[in-house]
Amino acid sequence: MHLRDALGAIYRDEQFAALYPAGGQFAEQPWRIALVLVMQYMENYTDRQAAEAMTTRIDWKYVLSLELTDPGFDFSVLSEFRQRLLVSGQEEQILSTLLQICRERGWLKERGKQRTDSTHVLAAIRTMNRLECVGETLRAALNSLAAVVPDWVRACVPVEWYERYGARIEDFRIPREASKRQALAEQTGADGWALLTAAYASSAPPWLREIPAVEVLRRVWVQQFTLMQEQVVWRSDDNIPPASVLISSPYDPDAHMSIKRSTVWTGYKVHLTETCDEDLPHLLIHVETTPATTQDMEMTGTIHHALAAKQLLPAEHAMDTGYVDGDHIVTSQHTYGVDLLGPVTSSPSWQARAGQGFDHTGFTINWQAKQATCPQGKISRKWTLKQDRTVSGVIRIQFGKQDCLMCPCRSQCTTARTNPRQLVVRPQAQFEAIQAARQRQQTQEFKERYAIRAGIEGTISQGVRAFDLRRSRYIGLTKTHLQHVITATAINVSRLLAWMMGIPLDGTRVSRFAALAL
Repeated sequence: MHLRDALGAIYRDEQFAALYPAGGQFAEQPWRIALVLVMQYMENYTDRQAAEAMTTRIDWKYVLSLELTDPGFDFSVLSEFRQRLLVSGQEEQILSTLLQICRERGWLKERGKQRTDSTHVLAAIRTMNRLECVGETLRAALNSLAAVVPDWVRACVPVEWYERYGARIEDFRIPREASKRQALAEQTGADGWALLTAAYASSAPPWLREIPAVEVLRRVWVQQFTLMQEQVVWRSDDNIPPASVLISSPYDPDAHMSIKRSTVWTGYKVHLTETCDEDLPHLLIHVETTPATTQDMEMTGTIHHALAAKQLLPAEHAMDTGYVDGDHIVTSQHTYGVDLLGPVTSSPSWQARAGQGFDHTGFTINWQAKQATCPQGKISRKWTLKQDRTVSGVIRIQFGKQDCLMCPCRSQCTTARTNPRQLVVRPQAQFEAIQAARQRQQTQEFKERYAIRAGIEGTISQGVRAFDLRRSRYIGLTKTHLQHVITATAINVSRLLAWMMGIPLDGTRVSRFAALAL
């Protein structure tokens, strides 16, 4: 009830007019369906539970402006509305409308403090190994074809296939012996190749190959098998595509396997950005859902671009090392006017790790003359631009061979036996930004300012424990992103209600025993 009294209905029917045909009238009011979606996620309800709550809970009827005798609507309306949002590309409307209300009431402002972090999201599929994946992919294709062209399937499929692929692959006992597993893989590969050959034959209906399950079958067979002398051969583990391309399940081709430290998962990754000004409620203002294999480093510019479009760029943005690089520091400041607050990685050179010898900081670089001077006063001989796997336009600086071989400090400079010392550095702006950041992050002032980033861990914890953030309800990247947008909106509503009722933020939890040391 506090929700309706404090925020009103939030949504209006006019916002969702593009989701429906121009003629006729709405079967259910869109503003009410959108609000039910948010309340559903606040309570962590399924669609059926949310529909039941509309008929049994008086507080829901009050918020939704329903009569006590109103029967509500069927739970399938929620699924249809989500699909309409995705088709029209209006999924961000759920969050942006609430943010606009907060902006109008002075609860949200531009150029404040913000923080960002990511966490893993499990796809709504069963994790399978390679052998299970190919078997289930073939079974899924056969099921799809059986529903569309049953007569064609009966004519093309051998009788023994009904026993091999009639039940779920998980119901079969996978052989433990390597030779038997290899034989099973090659048998499945041959069967799948036979089905693809039949589907792509000139006598088959052309639209068969356009069935999604058949296309997934083709992609999986390209990834897991190779054709050698007209025989389908199972690829070795070191001869398959990277995880960013490899299909892990035929039921969700967007879900990929990823590893981060000790965490291994198949699914996605969600990046959350929230405000953290002391005198205002902490609100989630942007959500990015990416494949699990997308690195945090790739998202910094994307997040700032999206915040600029929303006119919600911060003055100070706290991120961890995974998001911060020299290019990002420079771009964030020059393009967006954002102070990117976060530690950069330490110098990878052995001299820096050992704390002795001459690393990059011991050399003086003259960027205009394109020369570097070593600690012994020798000037570099070559200055070459090169392409790196992760950074474009890095510079390779090479010193003279005779100068290095005769140098009395050679052991402190390089471990190469005959080659001269080389430096590989970023372009000037990035190089200087990284060096300045490494010095800044050693100061007490930086540590005190950067302490605000820790709050995003609490946000992730709230999302996981109260809103089931790490589990996808739906299949596919776009639907999972919609889930995250609605989840962010539900978290914001919960926080606004707590803030208006004067409920303070929880602090870091400390056990009674640990508190004795404080």
